[in-house]
Amino acid sequence: MNRSVTLTVVTALLLAALPAAASAMDDHMGVQAKALKWGPAPPGLPPGAQVAVVSGDPGKAEPYVVRAKMPKGYRIPPHTHPTDENVTVLSGTFHIAGGGTFDMKKGDAVTAGGFFRAAQGMQHYGWVSEPTVIQIHGIGPFEITYVNPNDDPRNKSTASTKK
Repeated sequence: MNRSVTLTVVTALLLAALPAAASAMDDHMGVQAKALKWGPAPPGLPPGAQVAVVSGDPGKAEPYVVRAKMPKGYRIPPHTHPTDENVTVLSGTFHIAGGGTFDMKKGDAVTAGGFFRAAQGMQHYGWVSEPTVIQIHGIGPFEITYVNPNDDPRNKSTASTKK
């Protein structure tokens, strides 16, 4: 796939949330949930979610921690990442399944306190059956490439802009 199509998902995250998260980490070892700065999901994710950078810079080759809040019914189509993705469910239920075709009959329902890992390059997808908060951590850069380019929200906004 063309590298220009695979944009860094966290560009918008960094612009919106990193300064606040970074300043919280400058003077303290811990970050309180109420100190997180939430904003809309970046263009690489379907609209409707909110995200906050907890620690690090997900756009760089360094450790990072990001949280995402998703409303009931939120879906992330089949995709891959160039690095391992490690996810802890903080609240709600996140359904995760492997493969390149979205099928809600497959996968696992991971509840609060549960964890899943998608290895580098693994095709996977997810959805939530109730409002859900997850925490993603790993070594960046965090990027997302959709199996079907038509599922990529960045392509949809580009197509509507061209009309």
